[in-house]
Amino acid sequence: MAKEKTIELKKKAEKISEEHLKELREVVNKLNQIQFNIGRIELQKHKALHDIATIEDKISLLQDTLVKEYGSYDVSLEDGTINWPEENSNEK
Repeated sequence: MAKEKTIELKKKAEKISEEHLKELREVVNKLNQIQFNIGRIELQKHKALHDIATIEDKISLLQDTLVKEYGSYDVSLEDGTINWPEENSNEK
């Protein structure tokens, strides 16, 4: 029969060391800060997308007004000239 080996086990710890606790807190706090920043950025993104949709609606309404009043919404933003399509000279 083989000899039995005696293995000494460490005493079960109640707490981690102050050094490990400090390091763990720092890492978890950094993670929480990054997650908070991502949430803040996502909120800004959502607001910006909402603002874009609002502006696109205003552009669409203005285009409708220009078509009713001038017959086209294709206008130069530099001087307000209406960009009429070129007429084909073959269709006389």
